[in-house]
Amino acid sequence: MNKIFRIIFIMAFGVSFAQSTSYKTLVDLPYYENLLDGPYQKERCKLDLYYPADTQNFPTVVWFHGGGLKSGSKAIPVQLLDKGLAVVAVNYRLHPKVNAPKYIEDAAAAVAWVFNNIDQYGGDTSQIYVCGFSSGGYLSLMVSLDQKWLGKHSIEANKIKGVITLSATTFTNHTIRKEYGMEITQALIDHYAPVYHARGDAPPITLITGDREKEFYGMYEENAYLRRMLRINGHQQNELIEIGGYGHEIVEVGIPLLLEKLKN
Repeated sequence: MNKIFRIIFIMAFGVSFAQSTSYKTLVDLPYYENLLDGPYQKERCKLDLYYPADTQNFPTVVWFHGGGLKSGSKAIPVQLLDKGLAVVAVNYRLHPKVNAPKYIEDAAAAVAWVFNNIDQYGGDTSQIYVCGFSSGGYLSLMVSLDQKWLGKHSIEANKIKGVITLSATTFTNHTIRKEYGMEITQALIDHYAPVYHARGDAPPITLITGDREKEFYGMYEENAYLRRMLRINGHQQNELIEIGGYGHEIVEVGIPLLLEKLKN
């Protein structure tokens, strides 16, 4: 199916998943067992869990919000409701109250919580997808590609079923560059860049961006470079989808594509 037509079809008709008659939502669940960094960690390091209460072995989407690592709050995208899957919406600590790598540590702790707990609610730990928008996509890629972050929780990053990001940063995040005293227009790839950790044995990765001429500070090109480096390193299960005519804010039109990938 032509990719442009496929996007239009999904946007118009949606993606069908098995429906459940009953969903539950649990809010503000702490994902650190031990809080070592004071009250701000206790305040921010929580997640919400939305899941089908009368279903077993359902997939789970871990969702990281955007906001440049400086703003934003956990919320379950409405397009993910009533789709026969669980959604875990994660809060993490923000700049300037913390600096790198606290954001990544929090993301890894949240993903580890899902691996260690989702089966208690009926979820299948072999079907955990890590997803996010903008800097939330950046965090998704960091914890999936740089295996040390989940490794600290004795979780293998390669157990992630798939990674699907919307307008993600793949170079060193611009807020981390700010911590270095750099301008947003100065590109940087260091150990805080997902592309630095591109590897052939990573989980399947789908990169979705807005139009290359409308995206935020070269975000399309960053994603295209990550895909190229994944392939050079032998990674086969990856895809780059550009949504023509849209800028950075692609959550509404991008999530139907995310749902399609969950069916594959």
